[in-house]
Amino acid sequence: MSAFSKRHIGPSEDEKSAMLAEIGVNSIDELMELTVPKDIRLKNELRIDTALTEKQYLDHIGELAVKNKVFKSYIGLGYSETNVPPVIQRNVLENPGWYTAYTPYQAEIAQGRLEALLNFQTMIIDLTGLEIANASLLDESTAAAEAMIMFYNARSRSDVKDEKNKFFVSEFTYPQTIDVIKGRAKHLGIELIFGDPTNFDLTDDKFFGALVQYPDVYGRVKDLRGFVERATKNDIKVAVAADIMSLVLLEAPGKMGVDVVCGSTQRFGVPMGYGGPHAAYFATREEYKRHIPGRIIGVSKDADGNTALRMALQTREQHIKRDKATSNICTAQALLAVMAGMYAVYHGPQGLIDIAQNIHNQTATIHKSIEKAGYKVLHGDYFDTLWVETPAGLSCEQLRDVAEDHNINLRYINENQFSISVGERTNDAEVKDLVAMLEKAAAAKAIDVKFISSLVNQDLARKTEILTHAVFNTYHSETKMMRYMKWLENKDLSLVHSMIALGSCTMKLNAAAQLMPITWPEFSNLHPFAPVNQAIGYHEMIKELEKDLCEITGFYAMSMQPNSGAQGEYAGLMVIKAYHASNNEEQRDICLIPSSAHGTNPASAVMAGFKVVVTKCDDAGNIDIEDLRRNAEKYSDRLGAVMVTYPSTHGVFEAGIREITQIIHDHGGQVYMDGANMNAQVGLTNPGNIGADVCHLNLHKTFAIPHGGGGPGMGPIGVAEHLAPFIPGSQLIDGVGGKNAIHSISGAPYGSALILLVSYAYIKMLGTKGLKHSTEMAIVNANYIKARLTKHYPILYSGENNTVGHEMILDCRAFKRTAGVEVADIAKRLIDYGFHSPTVSFPVAGTLMIEPTESEDKAELDRFCEAMINIRKEIQFIEDGHADQESNLLKNAPHTAECIINQEWKYDYTPKEAAYPLEYLVRNKFWVSVRRVDDAYGDRNLICSCPSVESYNIEEEEAFA
Repeated sequence: MSAFSKRHIGPSEDEKSAMLAEIGVNSIDELMELTVPKDIRLKNELRIDTALTEKQYLDHIGELAVKNKVFKSYIGLGYSETNVPPVIQRNVLENPGWYTAYTPYQAEIAQGRLEALLNFQTMIIDLTGLEIANASLLDESTAAAEAMIMFYNARSRSDVKDEKNKFFVSEFTYPQTIDVIKGRAKHLGIELIFGDPTNFDLTDDKFFGALVQYPDVYGRVKDLRGFVERATKNDIKVAVAADIMSLVLLEAPGKMGVDVVCGSTQRFGVPMGYGGPHAAYFATREEYKRHIPGRIIGVSKDADGNTALRMALQTREQHIKRDKATSNICTAQALLAVMAGMYAVYHGPQGLIDIAQNIHNQTATIHKSIEKAGYKVLHGDYFDTLWVETPAGLSCEQLRDVAEDHNINLRYINENQFSISVGERTNDAEVKDLVAMLEKAAAAKAIDVKFISSLVNQDLARKTEILTHAVFNTYHSETKMMRYMKWLENKDLSLVHSMIALGSCTMKLNAAAQLMPITWPEFSNLHPFAPVNQAIGYHEMIKELEKDLCEITGFYAMSMQPNSGAQGEYAGLMVIKAYHASNNEEQRDICLIPSSAHGTNPASAVMAGFKVVVTKCDDAGNIDIEDLRRNAEKYSDRLGAVMVTYPSTHGVFEAGIREITQIIHDHGGQVYMDGANMNAQVGLTNPGNIGADVCHLNLHKTFAIPHGGGGPGMGPIGVAEHLAPFIPGSQLIDGVGGKNAIHSISGAPYGSALILLVSYAYIKMLGTKGLKHSTEMAIVNANYIKARLTKHYPILYSGENNTVGHEMILDCRAFKRTAGVEVADIAKRLIDYGFHSPTVSFPVAGTLMIEPTESEDKAELDRFCEAMINIRKEIQFIEDGHADQESNLLKNAPHTAECIINQEWKYDYTPKEAAYPLEYLVRNKFWVSVRRVDDAYGDRNLICSCPSVESYNIEEEEAFA
């Protein structure tokens, strides 16, 4: 086993032996034989390069890094050079206390992240002038598409009846956004109409919505009010995709009557990273609070009446509404939203104004300087982008040669027009270099650049204050900022504290060596639309990662574009749609989905234009093959796809999986495999071997990208050879996608390319043997927990030989009847033991789904098991009548330090029983910062921004210090 494998995989050799004995098998091979059906096992070892040590890998990735050429970027198009404040880079981006935390579904142990995300929402609400914002989306292009779909789904019944289905898109929108919107509209019955918003006739009563870019693709700042007034008069909802930095100086679009403002917060201290990850933002009016996609952080109170935060409203609503969901969004870009919000906290309103004004001043300086060299700037009102015409006799092709000789990238529009977009990192010397280069290209006389101050058009300038809340006006020294971030971090439980045994979420080690290169400038400062020959290191890494993932999955080709698992689902289904269309079988619109499937599956299928037919599962949790067969026969002429998860959502390797895939193929359908449980396949079996045609991979699960408190994620798809021609392409980079590529799935050609480095490192340092052994140990660890807990809790499902895959489900449903204990009570009580709860009530209500991963050692697994066993004793205590069903250790959990030291202790158990139920807690106690959060109160009193929150203040800071 490689040196890295020994560090990544938790149990030692002695521990493995003891665990196997507890399970009741003699070897790992014996357990695999019992667990994984023989007919789907791989016959050969994976062909992955020999595992590298950490030192060898860092040397190797360093060699790739220097092949990237980081030119000065003036390309723009929604991506801008920015400064990442070192205090944020060091204390958030590079801090496992922030990047290893899980999505804040357990609010009590996520108050720090929740406050950071609430800061983000407040920042967005302030800058957009709207009433409610979510806690981030995936990128600007998909956020704009979500706005279109939200308007479409929010139509009145009469509008639906009247087939009001036209959506106007400004022809001056970013090209990558237009492409994403085209793909989203294609199968939803939405007709896209493109035009110039300045003079477009909006009187057609079939329009339901519109999208405008602000400033537009050429950098023009145009008055939106006339367009918005005409649209509103005709009952057309308006979305504006806006540059967040421009809104520091320009009036908030919400003040002009628009319904949605969306965009990217990349330029608020998040590196370009060759396309991502970045936090998109989405703000809207209060009336759309039940329709807004993604997650919203809201203010509530805890059991003691103290202010507490939680995820509000339709959180994970696609898991409840399934095919009726308004969006398939299941992840956000939480870590990047935290960074962007902290950027605003650190700089404050005046700091942001200074940054934005400097950007505008430099842009105006370039404008005045290059006009003297014969260039013509084609508009007068701008923020940071100039639309320029070359002097007579100078083509953009000639200009490009000169610019690239000077390590400068511009955006070239046509033969004689280009644009210049200025970012925060541009300094005065670089302005002079740019002007000198342009003078040289035009053979013009060199002049002294005179830096000027300039105001944006005062008719369009911001009149309202920004960021007035105390949190944005307090932490402007590094000392204060460092302490504020640490104060928030200390409220949260992450992998730095204990295992996070979430079923279906795979919270494994995110190794430091894997993460180090993401902050290297050769990777982090590259523009996604830079010429390909400047990104050779990236492309070598991506191609090698694609090759390795094809080997691991058994597929022919990969697309790295989808930047979340749900995006991967959607992309895979759109590829299937395109394949059927190429065979003149557009009628294949039925997607069979087992009742046990992830909720995102039916939501994604509907987005891709499929009609969902739910098939049954049997009492053992397996797909009911005969019911599947009946439906496949019933819809044979219309069968487009089936969506299956393998191992099943119940954690079982279903023996009939090959029969399932064959049934679908026999009736002309395609098999989509949800890759959520790929962690149990790598090296043992694979989707291609099983018979799948397409599968998405959750790189933030199986392949070790950190969850970051709810994102970033990546969901690339692998496809069989016949689907390869259809994988998504890019409007701006050649060579991306198949020869008959579907429209873009996300804005950047390779999605969140920066974090592909993490999965690349994971594969290269584990190698063939390490990858397979990781899978084996994930299964060993799950079966060890099963063996330890089976005497105390019913295990809901297991395979034919009474083993589980990499995860297992505890059946807690009887406790409600016998003790009045809900599964949520167990989840909250686990917090007192220092653990994040397993997955609650999914895929079966009233259960806990546990996935330990391969990274946890036996001691940690035992600690978790001891906690679960002791909680079972506490439940038994209630069942035996020794504790009140309404007030007990579980119902009152979690317990804060304030609660424990309260002199008016009012419970029938001791403070020690509440806070220190097991000995290990005496030396390793995680203190939760709030009691149980009242979700119902939060929904009744929806508050989604900071003003109502008692945030950290100077007095508290001094006490903390």
